[in-house]
Amino acid sequence: MRIDIFTLFPELFAPALGSSIVGRARRRGLLQVCCHQLRDFSPDRRGRVDDRVFGGGKGMLLMAEPFARGLDALAGHLGALPHVIYLSPRGRVLNQARARDLAALPGLVLLCGHYEGVDQRLLDEYGAEELSIGDYVLTGGELPAMILTDAVSRMLPGVLSDESCFQEESHFSGLLEHPQYTRPEVWRGRAAPPVLLSGHHERIAAWKKQEALAVTRQNRPDLFVKFAGEDSRS
Repeated sequence: MRIDIFTLFPELFAPALGSSIVGRARRRGLLQVCCHQLRDFSPDRRGRVDDRVFGGGKGMLLMAEPFARGLDALAGHLGALPHVIYLSPRGRVLNQARARDLAALPGLVLLCGHYEGVDQRLLDEYGAEELSIGDYVLTGGELPAMILTDAVSRMLPGVLSDESCFQEESHFSGLLEHPQYTRPEVWRGRAAPPVLLSGHHERIAAWKKQEALAVTRQNRPDLFVKFAGEDSRS
């Protein structure tokens, strides 16, 4: 998969996407991440990319043309423009199901807003999907772009040692993940659940399912209700 990111701060991405699982995936050729400096596509000789908002209001707005020039150049280079995503607090919230769908695509283009965002006409022109990482506002789209890249890339074939590495995690099945334990068997007087040391695979699987239900009911009752409804229809 190839992910192209248009941003005012490309230098922010190297530390986050150059190490750990994502970094290894890039070095193995399973993932290609290309960051583009938005100012390089400005029609202004000074590299200006923003202007005042029509209708008044505080702050500056990113103009459509720099992004459009970058997208057109990328489409010319690749032969076609991949799916375009604008990271925005007004978009629908990214979840595991959407990340899984995006991981099946050959490529993505991520647009990082800043200031007051971006001219709506750009989003309309390129049919950009708006995605949010939560119900709060950040300074720009760079952190959400990193999070989206991480969430998508770890589900690419070969990135993790086995698909079960992410299939048993929170949200993949609709439930939060069960508690996890490792050595020592007793830590500061707290013992790991005996069932996990029993070697009885059916009992362990049942315990994991029971605990996942309990954690989800306590921490995310909205997910629990949704899962219970879907489970009753299956």
